[in-house]
Amino acid sequence: MHFCLLDQVLESGEGRIVTLKTVSSAEEYLQDHFPRFPVLPGVFMLEAMVQAARELLRREFTSTSSTSPPPRMVLGEVKGVKYGSFVKPGDALRVEVTVDKRLGDCVSFKGIGTVVSAGGLASGTDGTPGTGDTAVAGRFTMRPLVQGGSPAHPKVATVAAHA
Repeated sequence: MHFCLLDQVLESGEGRIVTLKTVSSAEEYLQDHFPRFPVLPGVFMLEAMVQAARELLRREFTSTSSTSPPPRMVLGEVKGVKYGSFVKPGDALRVEVTVDKRLGDCVSFKGIGTVVSAGGLASGTDGTPGTGDTAVAGRFTMRPLVQGGSPAHPKVATVAAHA
């Protein structure tokens, strides 16, 4: 099952992308998570950051290479992810992802997802869109899928540790 958690790209530039995912009450996963208090699952918040990073890498690859398709990038590692506010139906998750560092074909990112309440106003105290309460924040690494891997059993490139 695949969920698209990237409705709109708000900004995109060198090493940075900002996306938006509006959560509707019709989302299939809300029927089970949780029936009396539907919220965007935390793992989907992380997936929204991964999809934003994948889109940033696709755009970078497309701008530098015109003939070959971009490599399929998969989640390699997650560090220090913290969850805060709930994202409810009618809210949107504004995701900002920036490149932290590159090591060969692997790319580390910093990501943050903030809640934008219905009507476009942030749920934070200053009322600025996109600067609402933090729903998710953390670091993660994307790695290319190696030849012979499949989505069900990916073979990922490994990075040798540097002393």
